[in-house]
Amino acid sequence: MKVPMHRFKYTKLSPEQIGKKLGPTVAGPKSVSGYSGVLAGKSLRIVTDNGPVLNYRFRDKNRLSLAVDGGRSVSTGYAALPLKQVVFFSHMVPRTQTGYNVIIDQATNLATVIEVWFSGYQDNREVQRQIYYGYVEKSGTAAPKERHHLTNRVEGKGFHWQQDNGIETLEFYPSIISSSFVELTRLGDGLCYCATSDYVKINDNLFIYDRTECEFSGIFTLYVMDLFSLQQVGMRLGFNETDSLEYYVFNGSGEVIGQLAILEPFNDHGEKVDLGPNRKPSGKKGEYRPLLTFPYMTDEEVYQAGLKHSSIFADEGNMGGNTLPLSDLLVGKELTVRYDDGGPVWEYRFDDMKNLRWRNEGEKEWHQEAYRAFESDDDLIFFGHMHSGTKPAQCKKVVLDFATGLTTCVNSRMGTEYRGNEVSYKFTFGVIEMKDLEAPRYWRHTFTDELNGQAYSWSYSDNMTSMHTYATPHSSSWTIYLGNQELGMQWSAPCQYAKIRDGIYLFSLVEEACNGAQTTVLINTMAMHDCGFGFSGGQRGLRLGTIGAIARHIGHYDVDRFMGPRV
Repeated sequence: MKVPMHRFKYTKLSPEQIGKKLGPTVAGPKSVSGYSGVLAGKSLRIVTDNGPVLNYRFRDKNRLSLAVDGGRSVSTGYAALPLKQVVFFSHMVPRTQTGYNVIIDQATNLATVIEVWFSGYQDNREVQRQIYYGYVEKSGTAAPKERHHLTNRVEGKGFHWQQDNGIETLEFYPSIISSSFVELTRLGDGLCYCATSDYVKINDNLFIYDRTECEFSGIFTLYVMDLFSLQQVGMRLGFNETDSLEYYVFNGSGEVIGQLAILEPFNDHGEKVDLGPNRKPSGKKGEYRPLLTFPYMTDEEVYQAGLKHSSIFADEGNMGGNTLPLSDLLVGKELTVRYDDGGPVWEYRFDDMKNLRWRNEGEKEWHQEAYRAFESDDDLIFFGHMHSGTKPAQCKKVVLDFATGLTTCVNSRMGTEYRGNEVSYKFTFGVIEMKDLEAPRYWRHTFTDELNGQAYSWSYSDNMTSMHTYATPHSSSWTIYLGNQELGMQWSAPCQYAKIRDGIYLFSLVEEACNGAQTTVLINTMAMHDCGFGFSGGQRGLRLGTIGAIARHIGHYDVDRFMGPRV
């Protein structure tokens, strides 16, 4: 069953509403494990580079006073949590929508300050952040020259985290500017979501991580993690789906569930992020906001755009640079595909390598279509074509396994319940009927979770490579490589997987709430190659094109034990 994703309807809160909801933060963040007195009775002056100077006095384990840049002192609640030599504390500033999260390495006196605030973006509820690097000033001691800094040292890692408040997540860091996560307790939908993220190195085992759920709730999560003990201390700030404020600190423990390969040069340590000339940062950081470039269209608008312009196998572009050669295996063949549970029955005649005729069973007239076919394995064909004249436009991608007599079709059409310029689809399983081929009565291709946790890079051409992480049985993420082979922008979407043969899988994904386009490929993990089709419609008309890429296996996350029904 296809599961909707990215369909949360969050309230557009006003600055006034947010300010009122933030009132209780003067008491400090909540904590189910109590408050640490590690800073009680101390005073600290934190100097940051190109940022604020923060003068703190910690009255007790829950109250502090703060003066910013020598200004007037204010009193507020806070919470501090220690992790080895690191102290982390968090607080909001009274009568503002701003807060500070401070990480201090007591062994070096280095400090990282992450300022957060609301009402700084067109969606007021989205938490904004800015990182400042600095140090704790010590009387009579020169300022240290070193600083904490951005890093790629945790790129590719995967974790299972369990917080002291019962929140349980799977979190993946395949990128240096993004992360993806599965909410095992909050949502329980088994889907993987993406968020803009930062990774900061404290030392070789202590790191800072944060994420902002851009285009969703806008909630901000931050923690310090120790890769030796696999412990974390952190906070969460923002408004949930009921518009209730979540502001709390947490302790957590975790386990590493995988490590993906890092492909950038050995002398690249991730201290600077270069998004490239065509990807300028949005605001303080390079947030990926695909919905901003995805205008809403009705079914009729998409249909009319398709009448004006259709590109059917006309321009393969970057996605088709590494396609397999077209197959002539179907030329001259006549066959019928019969799908189960009252599914379609189509008769086919393949006139040459690019043209076919089809009709519904019992229909007298034949329909002529352009098609493309690839041989992914011996006697295994994957072909695709339009159903011309349909409204909304329909496209069929069909697997024909002549070794078994089985067939699987991905039936696609333009339009979903949410918008006209987004593809919807359905897998159907069945058999091939043709001369000298006996199809099985009960055996079928079937949905599978055998790709769970696997990650592959896919080079569609010499100019375009992305990595796909098949994180859960019903979703996957893709990450675009930056110029130095670092992994950058990332997004997630629902998807489906079917097993065709050992090591060969049919995969289909629609970039929901992104651009609405569908990618359907047949993956051969032995040849490390895929072949398939891209289908989309929108303001520029209707498009059906071929896709092909060569693969590298990048690694694996051990996620199977967290998927499916849980005790």
